[in-house]
Amino acid sequence: MKKITLLIIALSFALSASSQTIVDAAVSNKNFSTLVTALKAADLVGALSGEGPFTVFAPNNDAFAKIDSKTLSSLLEPANVKALSNILTYHVVSGKLLAADVANALKAGEGKAKLKSLNGQELTAISK
Repeated sequence: MKKITLLIIALSFALSASSQTIVDAAVSNKNFSTLVTALKAADLVGALSGEGPFTVFAPNNDAFAKIDSKTLSSLLEPANVKALSNILTYHVVSGKLLAADVANALKAGEGKAKLKSLNGQELTAISK
């Protein structure tokens, strides 16, 4: 089981019935420019702009900066689209989850909440 520590504030996009997609929200926020680059490299823009809703536990630029630059550059290469797609879809769950929903799940789970990610793996949110 993989675990990921999630900072709920500003890291999850759960969009209402508006016409703005997750990708639109990321593009409009300069703190997610590396995520947008990665979504394009992984060919996920179309999928995340389509039928939803989706909730993305979106790593911001600071999170991407913690990845070794050679590793990140390698992941962004066309030959690694499958690996990058797998990593990014690990951060996506089907459905609309608001921060309050995740906070309630964390409370009910005594600081842990398990979610099924879009790539089929279990994502564990941990409250810090």
